[in-house]
Amino acid sequence: MITKKVDIEGMNCGHCANWVTESLKKIEGVADVQVSLESKNALVDIDETKVTDDMLKEAVTKAGYIASAVN
Repeated sequence: MITKKVDIEGMNCGHCANWVTESLKKIEGVADVQVSLESKNALVDIDETKVTDDMLKEAVTKAGYIASAVN
């Protein structure tokens, strides 16, 4: 299990954070998600054998936001 930081553009309210959280949690291999409006990012605990950076970016995009970087 590792933690990835996903930088997210476009979030400006709690509802936004909830959309992103739910979208990321739908990915098989995601154990935990913590979204910060203040920092404009999400910390995502993942099974690195099942989850790729592209999968995280796609989930953020599906929620209606832009994943500008994954570290």
